[in-house]
Amino acid sequence: MSRLPGWLREGARVLDPAKDREGIVQFIGEYEDPYTRRVTASAVFLRPEGGGKEWIVPDHQALRQADAR
Repeated sequence: MSRLPGWLREGARVLDPAKDREGIVQFIGEYEDPYTRRVTASAVFLRPEGGGKEWIVPDHQALRQADAR
């Protein structure tokens, strides 16, 4: 597992290129995929700014720091 970048923390605005969406980091921690039962130690839980449906990114390396607003 690679180390988390300094900008990736709870409350940070990030871009998820795989979904072409921006989200706010809600939590970084362990996640077990309910279908594969694979456990990820540092999954990133994201939610759109202002609320909405949360999504999970198992590999933080796929995320990019979003531009500040």
